[in-house]
Amino acid sequence: MEFFKAEAPGSLDAAARVLNAGGVAVIPTDTVYGLAAHPSFPSAVERLYTIKGRAAGKPIALLAAGADAVRAFGYDVPPALAAHWPGALTIVAEGANGAPAEGFRVPGHAWTRSLLRLCGGVLRVTSANLSGRREATEAPQALADVGLSADIVIDGGMSPGGVPSTVVRVRSNGAVELLRQGPVAISSLC
Repeated sequence: MEFFKAEAPGSLDAAARVLNAGGVAVIPTDTVYGLAAHPSFPSAVERLYTIKGRAAGKPIALLAAGADAVRAFGYDVPPALAAHWPGALTIVAEGANGAPAEGFRVPGHAWTRSLLRLCGGVLRVTSANLSGRREATEAPQALADVGLSADIVIDGGMSPGGVPSTVVRVRSNGAVELLRQGPVAISSLC
């Protein structure tokens, strides 16, 4: 397992190298620390479930470098909701042509968005803690919970947000449904 401070030269390249080769990384975000894998590697995504102890079939959202990366992945989000990006809002969008719904978030963390760009625009990311435990807001917490099973841990200091994102689902009729309350108030979205 490799360990880097986010501000260290080469931390972005090291994390991108691991993720683009099918590895798993602990990364900082603007909300809480994340456990990340590249969606092109099903075995890496499966490792997220195993490391976290997450129930099979429970979806893992995608962090995206921007709304353009979401569109490139084949999904659209309403511009009124995407206006809250970057930030602590996960938008579950319906897929076109029968594709399953996916949750997307554009993090308000510059280092993480740079990593996302180096990895093709999107990564599967879940909070870097064992299921049922408190989300990690610092790298040592994430390291103790799940980091020893990851291939690389990036220490970006204390997560400025400290709580998981608000999650909403956009229904086919345009209605917005709150799935999890976080820092973004639902009243600001409607």
